[in-house]
Amino acid sequence: MTEDSSKTTHFGFQTVAEDQKAGMVHGVFTRVASKYDIMNDVMSVGIHRIWKDAMMDWLAPRPGTKLLDVAGGTGDVSFRYLKRAPGSHATVLDMTEQMLVEGRHRAEAESMADNLDWVVGDAMALPFPANTFDVYTISFGIRNVTRVQDALNEAYRVLRPGGRLMVLEFSQLPNPAMQWAYDRYSFNVIPVMGQIIAGDRDSYQYLVESIRKFPDQDTFAAMIRAAGFGQVKYRNLTMGVAALHSGWKL
Repeated sequence: MTEDSSKTTHFGFQTVAEDQKAGMVHGVFTRVASKYDIMNDVMSVGIHRIWKDAMMDWLAPRPGTKLLDVAGGTGDVSFRYLKRAPGSHATVLDMTEQMLVEGRHRAEAESMADNLDWVVGDAMALPFPANTFDVYTISFGIRNVTRVQDALNEAYRVLRPGGRLMVLEFSQLPNPAMQWAYDRYSFNVIPVMGQIIAGDRDSYQYLVESIRKFPDQDTFAAMIRAAGFGQVKYRNLTMGVAALHSGWKL
């Protein structure tokens, strides 16, 4: 047995070997790629668009900068960034090629082709030199990474001094009664939507479970600091259903 296979992690509520999780996550997103954007709208009643706009408002993209959008999938965040930052360049990195294929088919991708790269890669071992990017974003993706701390360490490595990390992720509601109500919606409604719209209940069951396994806001902020980032702050969105975390490579 290898060292990796003796270590375990979670895949939703399942315990799996670390070296198996990436393949399992890859399978989930390969299966849902063609319906991913539609399901985001349905699951969040369109609120994910407001969250991503809030992300851009706080980020305040500067013209002529280089963005690395990890787990960037269909390019939603990169498109928003480039629209606000003339002359900038975005690299969309995702472990699932089919997600990138769907992104390239979007109208925004055609109009921004000269300012976009699409790269298949691993958040825990980024295929870029140190000190390459001005901004690193990851939206609804870091909870799917096998070793979250390794991904944060890699984010720090590839950012230039003065670079910024911005993470948008589902989080924990501070009010237990509201969390209970949200859990009822998540576990009873979202997998059914996944079956109806994407023909895949199991993948959306995993996605709901993965949200519950992700650290709360303060714990995740501590992990960002442990990677070396300074001025780490977070903002709750929709009462904590999601949260934005920000840090700087000082």
